[in-house]
Amino acid sequence: MSLLVVGLSHRSAPVSVLERAALNADAQLKLLQDTVAAEPATEAAVLATCNRIELYADVDKFHAGVAELSTLLAQHSGVGLEELTPYLYVHYEDRAVHHLFSVACGLDSMVVGEGQVLGQIKDSLAKAQDVHSAGRLLNDLFQQALRVGKRAHSETGIDRAGQSLVTFGLEQLSAGSAVEQWARGKKALVIGAGSMSSLAAATLARAGVAEIVVANRTPDRAERLVQILTEGDDTDVLARAVPMESVPVELTRADLAVSCTGATGLVLTAEAVAGAVEGRSGGAAAGSGTVSPALSDAGAGRTAVTEAGPGELPPTSLGAEDGCPLDLPAAQAATAGFSVLGEGAVAGMAAADLEQHAAWVDNGTQRQQTSAPAGAVTVLDPAEEADTIAALAAAAATVGRVPERRRPEPVAGIPRPEPTLFLLDLAMPRDIDAAVHRLVGVRLVDIESLADASADAPMAADVDQVRRIVADEVAAFGAALRAAHITPTVVALRTMAADVVAGEIARLDGRLPGLDDKHRAEITQTVKRVVDKLLHAPTVRVKQLAAEPGGAGYADALRTLFDLDPETVAAVSRADGADDEPENSKNRGPA
Repeated sequence: MSLLVVGLSHRSAPVSVLERAALNADAQLKLLQDTVAAEPATEAAVLATCNRIELYADVDKFHAGVAELSTLLAQHSGVGLEELTPYLYVHYEDRAVHHLFSVACGLDSMVVGEGQVLGQIKDSLAKAQDVHSAGRLLNDLFQQALRVGKRAHSETGIDRAGQSLVTFGLEQLSAGSAVEQWARGKKALVIGAGSMSSLAAATLARAGVAEIVVANRTPDRAERLVQILTEGDDTDVLARAVPMESVPVELTRADLAVSCTGATGLVLTAEAVAGAVEGRSGGAAAGSGTVSPALSDAGAGRTAVTEAGPGELPPTSLGAEDGCPLDLPAAQAATAGFSVLGEGAVAGMAAADLEQHAAWVDNGTQRQQTSAPAGAVTVLDPAEEADTIAALAAAAATVGRVPERRRPEPVAGIPRPEPTLFLLDLAMPRDIDAAVHRLVGVRLVDIESLADASADAPMAADVDQVRRIVADEVAAFGAALRAAHITPTVVALRTMAADVVAGEIARLDGRLPGLDDKHRAEITQTVKRVVDKLLHAPTVRVKQLAAEPGGAGYADALRTLFDLDPETVAAVSRADGADDEPENSKNRGPA
C-alpha cells in the first residue's frame, strides 16, 4: 500500500485560507483527472467539505507524491503554493487510513461526532468512480471508511457527543436557549437546496418554525425540498419555493436565514442585509447598508453617535458636564475602584480628547467634594492624578489613543439591542459578508465563529470507544491489504507449479505411450497432491506473515526463491483487478 493524503482543514488552517482554497464541483473533477495523469499517482479521490479539502492518492513514491499533490492542490484552489504549504498536513499508509476512518467517525469534525461527513465521503467516492480515478485501493478504503463510520455511530454513543453542524449553529444563534423554544413560530429563509440546506430545512421544521421559504438557483430542487418538508409525517410547517431573485424581499420577512450554496461569491452582502433590516423596521439601518461608525472601531465606545436609528447604537452623552469630555456618572459606575480622573476613566480616549480632559482636571479643585450625596460624582485631588495623566498623555502622543490597559470592557460597552434578524452561514467559501457581524440588529454565525465555539465544546466519554474502534479497523484493513498484496505472488507460484505438473505428465506420456487413461489420471492426481501438500503450509504461512506489519517483503522473497516472472505476477494482479470491476460498479449506489 502506498496511500497518501495531503490536505488542510479547520484544525490546520484559518477559515480565511479554507475559504479561498475551497473547490467547486468542476474544480474537484479536474483535480482528480490531473492527479491520475501525474506520474506518481495511479488513483485519486477528493474529500471536500465545508471545513476540509483533502486529496487522496495511491502513489509509487512518497516525496514525489507529496510534492505533486501539494502543487496540484495549490493550482486548483488558486492559493499560491508558498502560502498554502504551511497549512497542509500529510498522512501516509496506515496513518492515512487512520485519518480517513477518524474523519468518517466524526472524530476530526468541527463538531465531534457529527454524521454528515459520511454522506460527504460517499459523494467523494462517487465522483472518483465517475471519472474512473478510484481503483481497487481507494474503492476498498472509502467503502470501508463508510462501514467504520456507521459502526461507530451504531455501537457507541458518539451521537450524544456530536450533532450536525446545523444544530450546533442554531444553538449558537439561540445564545443558550433551547433551539426548539427559540425557533418556535419564527419565519425561516433557506438559501440553497443541497444536502446541507436540506438538513437545515428539516432541522428547522422539526424545531417548530412557522414557515420555511426555500430559495435556489434551480427551481426544481427548491420545489422538491418544499415537497419533502410539507409531506413529512414528523413536521407541520408551511413551506414554499422562491427564485433567488426574491431573496432580498424574503429577507425582510424572515426572522432567520440559513445559507449554504456552492456560489463562489457572496450571496448576501452587508448592504443587502442592512437593507433587509431597514425594510423590516421602516427606518435607517446602519446607514442604509453601511457599517455604523459606532461599530467600525475597536475604540468605538468613545465615539459619539448623533442619532439612534434601528440599525445604530444609542447615543452616548460625552461632555455632559461643561468642559468634561466624559459622561462622569457612567464613567464612575463603569470604573468602580478607579478615579474618574485616572486611567480607568480615560482608557481608549483619543489624544485630542485627552487634552480637553487634562484641562478639565487642572480646574478640578473647585469641584472637589469631600462628602458627595448619593449619585454624585466623586472627584479626587487632581494632584494625585497628575503623574498618571502625564504618562497617559505621553502614550497617547505616541499611539494616538490611550491604551486600554485596565478594565477595557466599559470602553466599548455601549449596549447593543437584541437582534431581530438571525443569520447562519454554513457555506465555504462564505455566502454572507463577514461585515454583517458589525451590523446592529443582526446576529451572524458562520464557519469561523463555529470553529471558535467548537474549540471549547466538551467531548463525550464515548469518543475513547470510537478511537478504539478506529484503531482496530485500521489494523484489520492494513492486514487485509498486505495479505491481498501477496495473493498475486501466491497465485503465480501455484500456476507455475501446475505448469510443472502438466509438463512432467506430458513427458511421461512420451516415455509410456501405452499408458491407459485410468492409470494416467491416477498418476496425474498423485503428482498434483504431492505439489499441493508441499506448497500448502508455506503459502498459508506466508499469507499470515504478510498480513503483519512489515510483511510486505515476503512477496519479494517468494518471487526470488521460486524465480517467478514479475510480469506473470503483474498479469495476475491486473486480472484480479478486472474481476473487481462489477463489484465496484455496484458499489456506486447508496452505501
